[in-house]
Amino acid sequence: MARTANIMTKVEPEIKERAEAVLHQLGISMSTAMTIYLKQIAIQGKIPFEISSSMNTPIALGDLSDEEFDEAMDKAARSYANGLCTDIADFKI
Repeated sequence: MARTANIMTKVEPEIKERAEAVLHQLGISMSTAMTIYLKQIAIQGKIPFEISSSMNTPIALGDLSDEEFDEAMDKAARSYANGLCTDIADFKI
């Protein structure tokens, strides 16, 4: 049996639960998913997906072309449809 090393990390409980639900559907454990992720980092020499610092940067409407605006609205609609956005009614002020 191969030697193993332990990794401990802290994540938000909601993120962990959502990830576990997806992994359950895929039929793999969190440990297996993390092993796959770390192997890909080792193989590729980088994070194996795009990371964008502009994800939380506000977009100025005047800076967008009509095509860019339509693309941003389509992306937002897909995110909402996939449950990745919070409905305004859920905010408590």
